[in-house]
Amino acid sequence: MNASPSQTLSASGVPNARLWALVPCAGNGSRAQANGPKQYAQVAGQPMVLHTLAALRGVRRLAGTLVVVSAGDTFFESRDATILVASCGGSTRAKSVFNGLSVLQGMGAQAHDWVLVHDAARCLVTPAQIDALIDSCLDDPVGGLLALKLPDTLKQEANGRVAQTVERGDKWLAQTPQMFRLAALQAALQAAGDAVTDESSAMEFMGLQPRLVEGSAQNFKVTYPQDFALAESVLAARNGSSFLDGR
Repeated sequence: MNASPSQTLSASGVPNARLWALVPCAGNGSRAQANGPKQYAQVAGQPMVLHTLAALRGVRRLAGTLVVVSAGDTFFESRDATILVASCGGSTRAKSVFNGLSVLQGMGAQAHDWVLVHDAARCLVTPAQIDALIDSCLDDPVGGLLALKLPDTLKQEANGRVAQTVERGDKWLAQTPQMFRLAALQAALQAAGDAVTDESSAMEFMGLQPRLVEGSAQNFKVTYPQDFALAESVLAARNGSSFLDGR
């Protein structure tokens, strides 16, 4: 975890917002068909989640990173003691994030602080991509998320056949991190309920329009068995070049 900087005052005398990362890490990885939670599966020589945390550690503006795990999860007990872990994972992503926000408040995070929620299984994100999101959203009234313009032709299905081709010009694939004010995200998750699958959806439920910040095709979520080989290939290709340069 990065060292927590002291708060400074803006010109108006109001404390500047700090930035926190929150990594929900309580999933069981059923679609990955892995032995145990997929976030702990080996990719390029170490558990996937450790690649994720290494990228977040490279973002110097973060006051801290909190990993939310399920009750009884002992993975981090023998790991780096500087990693902040909360055993408050819920049965859904939304519950895990909501519970994690409460833990951050207990650690001193303020209502106006920014929280960057990032999937443990998006282990290919780079510090440069995260910094680009921060730069785009720090002055935004809502916040935003990394996303990728849909590159492929999109089909709508009915009974296993193509029903129609859907216009893709305005379609984006949501990624993470997703960056919102702590209190606003907390209220949105509480109002939207457990059905939402990302934080942007909760903010949209409140009638808000998060900013889309272009991400990278490499920032995919490792979900299916074939994704592991692709993630391994990307990490191998990065070997020998600086990880922190964002390539």
